[in-house]
Amino acid sequence: MTIKSAVFVGSAVERAGYPGESLPEVAFAGRSNVGKSSLINCLLGTKKLVRTSRTPGRTQTINFFRINDAFFFVDLPGYGYAKVPAAVRARWGPMMETYLKERRTLRAVVQILDFRHPPTPDDLALWNWLQATGVLTLPVLTKADKVKKSLRSKNLAQAAAALALTSCDLIVFSAVTREGRDLLWDRLMPLVVPSAETPV
Repeated sequence: MTIKSAVFVGSAVERAGYPGESLPEVAFAGRSNVGKSSLINCLLGTKKLVRTSRTPGRTQTINFFRINDAFFFVDLPGYGYAKVPAAVRARWGPMMETYLKERRTLRAVVQILDFRHPPTPDDLALWNWLQATGVLTLPVLTKADKVKKSLRSKNLAQAAAALALTSCDLIVFSAVTREGRDLLWDRLMPLVVPSAETPV
């Protein structure tokens, strides 16, 4: 995928703030501080489009980015961070659920999990909800550069078992080394490009 343009379009907390439903969308969801912003920036070949922060829980809105004037990347609020004010956390659930259930142009959710650790209860709750709702979900294990080679097979098998998948269903990813970037694009392309023969 050649990225010709990537533009922040706006943020929303309710349907009225969403862009018009004219282009396909891929949403990105993950626990706070799992490397979601870094993953999106890596996919787009930039370091600064999506703001990264050392403080978890900064993304508190649904953020829309128009890519190549052909599709949207949608950055969802991170979940599972206890220090975010309770009132904000309470708003995130309904805000995300409304988007994920009602957005007609949503093609898939990239759920990002930390390769260093087993999936958390929050990870599994979102995964199971997405499966029950029928939303196509691509699981990505990020921060692979921080996992020792001796632990990779064990961690991969552990995550696959928790999600009731095979290891081949998971994408191991690093925003630092770019491992997994091409594989993730291979799985995203059929969802956002009308035809494999149609350049974007």
